[in-house]
Amino acid sequence: MDQLALLLALLFGAVLTVPLADRLDLPAPVLMTLAGAAVAFLPFVPAVDIPPEFILPLVLPPLLYAAVQRTSWRQFAANVRPILLLAVALVLVTTVAVASVAHAVVPGLPVAAAIALGALVAPPDPIAATAVAGRLGLPRRLVSILEGEGLFNDVTAIVVYHIAIAAVVSGVFSWPAAAAQFVLSAAVAVVVGLALGWLSNQLMSRLGDATLQVGLSLMVPYVSYVLAEELYGSGVLAVLTTALFLAERAADPDDVMGRLAGSTFWQIVDTLVTGVAFGLIGLELRTVLATVDGRFLTLLGWGALITAVVVGVRLCWLLPATWLAQRLHTRRDYAEDIPMSWRETVVMWWSGMRGVASVALALAIPLLTDSGAPFPARDEIVFIAFVVILATLVLQGLTLPWLVRRLGVRPDAEAEHELEHSLALRAARAARHRLREIEEVEELPDDLAERLLRGAYEVGARISPDIVDEERREWYSHRAERARIFRRVQREMLSAARHEVLAARSEPGTNPEIVDRVLRRIDVRSLR
Repeated sequence: MDQLALLLALLFGAVLTVPLADRLDLPAPVLMTLAGAAVAFLPFVPAVDIPPEFILPLVLPPLLYAAVQRTSWRQFAANVRPILLLAVALVLVTTVAVASVAHAVVPGLPVAAAIALGALVAPPDPIAATAVAGRLGLPRRLVSILEGEGLFNDVTAIVVYHIAIAAVVSGVFSWPAAAAQFVLSAAVAVVVGLALGWLSNQLMSRLGDATLQVGLSLMVPYVSYVLAEELYGSGVLAVLTTALFLAERAADPDDVMGRLAGSTFWQIVDTLVTGVAFGLIGLELRTVLATVDGRFLTLLGWGALITAVVVGVRLCWLLPATWLAQRLHTRRDYAEDIPMSWRETVVMWWSGMRGVASVALALAIPLLTDSGAPFPARDEIVFIAFVVILATLVLQGLTLPWLVRRLGVRPDAEAEHELEHSLALRAARAARHRLREIEEVEELPDDLAERLLRGAYEVGARISPDIVDEERREWYSHRAERARIFRRVQREMLSAARHEVLAARSEPGTNPEIVDRVLRRIDVRSLR
């Protein structure tokens, strides 16, 4: 089996893992990691031969871009306080704690190398956390915090990691230079992200065709990441800035086909890239174990100790940080998402799984320094990092569903219902207002105007039936039942039409392009 076959196997496994994980009630990223680890030890499976410096640029940009589609700038701005406490402060605290312990217990580990280890294991993985949290039906505020933390903690961790690695490789370190590099990296990333976001938005509005828009959206995160890195900025922050800019300036609201095509495309990309990324974690296990050289138990002990530090620091930070956030939370901050009980805080603590970014950073550690000497304790750092990743990802990922059920943490159904009700009212009012505007400039037949007015009410009633009174609710329920029958029969009629058109495609003398054009029209009619 060569590398291409291995990649195809990972893509195939990514597709199969999703329904299998649902059936087994397991998180798909965890199952893919376990599958990769099991496959890695088969004799005919080759070792992964992907340059470590390519893993982050290939994997992170699409995953981050897809994750941002589920959030917004407004949500980030509302949650800036908890995000800063987790994505910046907690990452720095975890880095210092891990570096202190590692420097004390691992012989020959310099302080800068220990900081690099702390930085690469500090950030919880946004993909693993949200993938697990989303399928567990957690309260939306917890999912929002985990998404915000996961999206922005890589920025802090990667910048600190690069500063520490540079200090080890060059043998020179300066606090003022490191602080300036941190600020410069963030500033360049924001400028690149905003500029590319604006340019992409202009191009998408002019392309028009949904296929071209989706194709451009695939290139945007990669261009943003690479351009920022080339200019010595943070590629992760640049991708997040670009994605947030585009999310706030979405395309034409009436571009239904473009929105459906883009949403479907990015769901596919998210599934495939996530599967490949976590499969690589498992596959790399064989390579990491090859560096043990008879010290397995010693290295495992160090890894277990660092894992305990990582997990313990998160709990010790979250408890007072949550208490402080609740004390500072006021009516002004009604949009801010914070844990509302100790149970939710415990769930947040146990959701801190490490993943793709940590693996990529560990494998990207240079082999040599500028002086030609081996990078100090590189094998030990990589092994410890993998122990932390697998322990948090597998142990916490497999037990998180049980913990959520045990603590009784459930989604806030009442708040979700109220928001849905509010949006239904706004949709119905907007439809009625537009109808009145049209009636002011053109005369509509009475029966048509009445039918359109009923349709305006139906817009909201279909979203949230309780916006109308009991009598109308029964009437809409009756109409909805008739509409369901109508749609069911119409689907079968359109299905028969599609079968007939497709059958014509294989007939002699039939132009397949014309058949596909007709079939597309039927498909569009089916969507409507």
